[in-house]
Parts: sequence; C-alpha cells; structure tokens
Amino acid sequence: MLTISESAREAVADIPDGATVLIGGFGTAGQPVELIEALVQSGAGDLTVVNNNAGNGDTGLAALIAAGRVRKIICSFPRQHDSHHFDAKYRAGEIDLELVPQGNLAERIRAAGAGIGAFFTPTGYGTQLAEGREVREIDGRHYVLEYPIRGDYALVKAHRADGVGNLTYRKTARNFGPIMAAAATTTIVQVHELVPVGGIDPEIVVTPGIHVDRVVVVPTEATPQPEEGQ
Repeated sequence: MLTISESAREAVADIPDGATVLIGGFGTAGQPVELIEALVQSGAGDLTVVNNNAGNGDTGLAALIAAGRVRKIICSFPRQHDSHHFDAKYRAGEIDLELVPQGNLAERIRAAGAGIGAFFTPTGYGTQLAEGREVREIDGRHYVLEYPIRGDYALVKAHRADGVGNLTYRKTARNFGPIMAAAATTTIVQVHELVPVGGIDPEIVVTPGIHVDRVVVVPTEATPQPEEGQ
C-alpha cells in the first residue's frame, strides 16, 4: 500500500546503515536532491550507492559523498569537472568504486526488476572490466556475464503521482527512474504534484504504482508545465 510521507526526511527515515541505495538522475537531471539531502540529515552511513555518476558540485549525491556516508559507489562516470568530493574521497582511499559501462549499468538494473538471473553482453570483453568474470563465445562473438544490481531502496524523482503511486516524468528527468523503481525492495519517490486516482491518463503512466512504496510532494515554483507525455 502506498504511503504519502509528510516530508522527505520522514520518507527516508528508516534507511539503515549499510543499505544499497539506487539514486536516479543523469547528472543533475532528475536527481532527487531533496530526498538525498534528507538522507544526509538522517545520518545513515556505510551506504552502497548506484547512480550514473559520482555527484556534481556540492549538493545532492555530492553532499552525501562529502559527508562520508558512502562506502562504495557503482556508476559509469565517476570523474568530471565538478566531481571534486568523490575525487578527494577516492584518492584518500575512503570510498570504493565499481565502474560499469552505462549500457551495462542500465541493463543490470533493469534485469533486477525483470527477474532476470544474469545476461551476456559484448561490452567490456577483452578489457580490465571483464577480469574475473565468466566469458563465452556465442555465434563467433565473445560476451561477458553480468549480474543484476538490486537495491534495498530506490530514491527517484518524478513529475506527477496519483493516489496509488502511478508516475509520470518530465522529459530527460525520466532517465534511470523507471528501472530503479522496479529494481528496489522499497521505492521512495519525490514528485512535484500528487493527483487523485484517475488523474493520470493510464496511457501515459511510465512507472506503475505496484513499484512505488512512498511518495512525498516537493513543490516547485509556479511555472508553466508541459502536457503529460511531452
């Protein structure tokens, strides 16, 4: 049953030390900043975080890393011009990194939600990323065996939710949200707007409510919003 949380802090309050947390976003696009900030305030640590990158600037995921709450990060792009908090922690040996090619990362998360036990992919074959992994030749091409990435929790940003947790997203903010919502034991979503059941056309629901456990409304400034599905 869907829970409507009164605040972001309430929504993440039970995330324990040592949890694996899937965090949506492609850089800053679609990053659930308010949920991450609440997680920083909660004090949970020793976390394994799965995200496309390793934080930007000083807010959101970068703040969680800066606070020393992340033991390991699984991502595709750990280094960029404003990833200074990750860079400092990694150089100091204070955070572990598992580097995963972006397509493999998305498919490993999707596989967890789809109930797929493992899959073969050509990406990474013959590189250091394949060391210690099972490889196989199929129809003359070489593949590497990859396993799903499951989360104890997923933190996701969506545009709109209805009373049973069906979600829509706004443009590129959609990115990893749908697959992460399906791959976690508990999915927590911040939305701009909560509407009654029936307030979202079923034809444009992206994430069905069966994958959503908690929703918290984080309003934005009053600006014109696009039509659903744009």
